[in-house]
Amino acid sequence: MAARDHSRLAEHVFAAAIALHERVQGNLGPALVAAQAMSDALRAGGKLLVFGNGGSAADAQHLSSELVGRFQKERAAFPAVALTVDTSILTSVANDYSYRQVFARQIEALGRPGDVAFGISTSGESPNVLTALQAARSRGLKTIALTGRDGGSVGKAADIHVNVPDQNTARVQEVHRTLLHVMCEVIENDLESN
Repeated sequence: MAARDHSRLAEHVFAAAIALHERVQGNLGPALVAAQAMSDALRAGGKLLVFGNGGSAADAQHLSSELVGRFQKERAAFPAVALTVDTSILTSVANDYSYRQVFARQIEALGRPGDVAFGISTSGESPNVLTALQAARSRGLKTIALTGRDGGSVGKAADIHVNVPDQNTARVQEVHRTLLHVMCEVIENDLESN
């Protein structure tokens, strides 16, 4: 591939990412509702349990690290746990039950009413994310789904559904990251003022 072809490809990627960001920017309501739900739970002493697969697992870890550490401001740590990081739990549950249960079992162990379960799925069809959201709802947790495409069964399973309506996984993940940063900023500003 010639250098000018690389340049065209890069320009196309940026143009697509910008266009999708602009499209989602026109419908930020669900993301702001999700941020408020997390703020309310954290203010009341609840915690955030975040999960997803692959790039969404990385996003789950990113979100929890921004809340436990800091995003933009020095402040108290907020309780947030990425359910994607304990390989002993993930592999034992996958082996003894099924991969579909890897997050649901952790929700059963750690989730309490007043907590928030936050599932991320770019396809909207991740069976283990769906099962975890269902387990969370049955235990009285508030549920949030961050999805791509049309949101699928994962979006339908959540109390609050934040959707990036696009088929391209990479572009969806880029907008997911921006939305997560928006949520972190809202949470920090909201909780700092109390």
